[in-house]
Amino acid sequence: MERVAKTTAIAEIKGRFDRATSAVFVDFQGMKVADVTKLRDEFRKAGAEYRVVKNTMVKQAIKDTAWGKSLDKTLVGMTGVAWSYEDPAAAAKVVKSFRKDNDKLKIKAGLIDGQFLDAAAVESQLATMPGKQELRAMLLATLQAPLQQFVALLNAPAQNFVYLLAAKKDKD
Repeated sequence: MERVAKTTAIAEIKGRFDRATSAVFVDFQGMKVADVTKLRDEFRKAGAEYRVVKNTMVKQAIKDTAWGKSLDKTLVGMTGVAWSYEDPAAAAKVVKSFRKDNDKLKIKAGLIDGQFLDAAAVESQLATMPGKQELRAMLLATLQAPLQQFVALLNAPAQNFVYLLAAKKDKD
């Protein structure tokens, strides 16, 4: 690879890390091509970007970051990186669900908002974190709960009056 091409590739990788809300580093050694293709499709469906990258290029791209030194031990052997741009848990959830069927895929490490996570933390914390849509649903339910109770209180007198009329009718 020529120097200009390497510089461009490093800048592209650095840009991905700068835009990403999270990243998951995986080791895919021993996986079949069909399984890797399926993994790529799952990442694409989840809105994550997955690339197999050279370790030296990643080291060059992240050398100026605070967490760059933490990844030196991680960037050994075959490395694939999945970047999530909107939903921080998307890539981690894909890896966790894919590992149920394929034990050859291994999590090396992860990043979330510039903080380094080891493999255990990626699987236990990042992968179980609610996604963007789940958080929106929880917020909506929280906002609706007081209004639902208020409407129930407004309807209570009318409902009680109907019960009263029904009891009077049954009595007569």
